[in-house]
Amino acid sequence: MQPMSPYGYDKVCAELKHLKEVERPNIVKEIDIARSHGDLKENAEYHAAKERQLFIEARINDLSQILAQAQVIDPATLAHDKVSFGSTIEILDLDSDKKMTYTIVGGVESDPARGLISFASPIAKALIGKSVGDEVTITLPRGESDFEILKVYYKPITFDNKE
Repeated sequence: MQPMSPYGYDKVCAELKHLKEVERPNIVKEIDIARSHGDLKENAEYHAAKERQLFIEARINDLSQILAQAQVIDPATLAHDKVSFGSTIEILDLDSDKKMTYTIVGGVESDPARGLISFASPIAKALIGKSVGDEVTITLPRGESDFEILKVYYKPITFDNKE
């Protein structure tokens, strides 16, 4: 199962609906138009449209798989006394004395630049189940780092860039 918020689930459903109801019919029309231009061997429009069709079908398949494995969780309903899905966590890098804030979200919702990290990321995996005051060693691309959990709480997650 893949945890995701109701927002993430709705986002995936909307993209899948758009691909099936808008993009798929449009690409079929483009292929028909390109096919009518003659010789398919040297028809760049036809080959580009077929390639786009393959991409659309692959994306539809990917999104269908994501939805089939989705476990929709409303983070507001969870206790955030320990780090869990939807928790916002303030941690202190014990090596650099730098504070960081992250919110644990589903994979399709993650946006590390905005502090929204996937539950499957190394940081989230190391933090889930931990409490305020716990020290955690996390293996990052730059090597191992030690962190202390300063705060664990819930705040409504803003996914769009409208803050």
